[in-house]
Amino acid sequence: MTKIPVAIPDLSGNENKYVSDAIESTWISSTGAYIDQFEEEFANKCDTDHVLSVCNGTVALHLALLALDVRPGDEVLIPSLTYIATANAVRYVGAEPVFVDIDPDTWCIDPNLLEENITRRTKGIIAVHLYGHPADMDAINHIAAVHGLWVVEDAAEAHFAKYKGIPVGGLGQIGTFSFYGNKILTCGEGGAIALHDKQLAVRARTLRGQGMDPIRQYYFPVTGYNFRLTNIACAILCAQLERSEEIIARRMEIFKTYRELLRDIPGIGFQPFAEWADPAPWLFCITVDQESYGRSRDELMEFLAEKGVDTRPFFVPLHTLPPFREESKCRNEVLPVTCKLSFSGMNLPTYADLRDDNISEISQIIRNYSDNH
Repeated sequence: MTKIPVAIPDLSGNENKYVSDAIESTWISSTGAYIDQFEEEFANKCDTDHVLSVCNGTVALHLALLALDVRPGDEVLIPSLTYIATANAVRYVGAEPVFVDIDPDTWCIDPNLLEENITRRTKGIIAVHLYGHPADMDAINHIAAVHGLWVVEDAAEAHFAKYKGIPVGGLGQIGTFSFYGNKILTCGEGGAIALHDKQLAVRARTLRGQGMDPIRQYYFPVTGYNFRLTNIACAILCAQLERSEEIIARRMEIFKTYRELLRDIPGIGFQPFAEWADPAPWLFCITVDQESYGRSRDELMEFLAEKGVDTRPFFVPLHTLPPFREESKCRNEVLPVTCKLSFSGMNLPTYADLRDDNISEISQIIRNYSDNH
């Protein structure tokens, strides 16, 4: 039985109080005061003019692509090392994800490889802020501007991260977020898009709400979707936002403690942080060099599980998965940095209530298991 899970939501604030208030108000669906409050407060956090709450992070990506009018036959450049939702959303609108290798210094899509993957069918770039670290948005936006492409930020794992002092979410045309149960902010299932452009926000809001005209009730000028989030979910998120600085601070302490306790173990590496980045402390990442550590990543994960410590491997490269690999082979995609990192990286338990003695225990298990200890 798992004694130390990889993630636990922190619901120790006003979550229960606000949910009870929403229930007592009878506004439990997709209209209510907590929706408006959350969208306004989260827009302030993202330094954007608009935020639209949606029912999950995958839907946030889907809605972003719909709002940008991505169509069948279009191509979208994305990293292969990301959660499958990034590629799935591209397929939802009939477009094709084209996979680009990552920068070893950020673990995000490599701007230096973008232009060689641009074709006449390319319409945009999804820059994933992987494991909380911002992508190099200036370089990405420059290439996009030269080629007339849009940029979407997939910030599902990067709540409150900053790029050169600017919050993620407002650095492209649209930023998307997830509030799944293992995220820094959570309401169980939920998501949001953040953006500056008023007309794009109106289009996204219309598509989110079944395509109903924002002025004429029950008139539907376009085919829309039911992508809305509930007032109850937003009540939880409002309580989460109240303690966001406290939650981030504790997670930063956890990151610091892990680094101190694991730094001198041969073969154990850490996520690189660019000098211009203020990453979000989502899940603490390590890499395992089998030759130096004496054990493989999978062997270490299995041993930790036997000791009651839950972990996660890094994402499997999307270009190697059944839904995408044939098209990837036809494009002769070779992504060595992605593949190497995917099969050597893992996530350790990271959540606000994780105690320092838990971190010490986990670190000691990792140290003792090394064949070269």
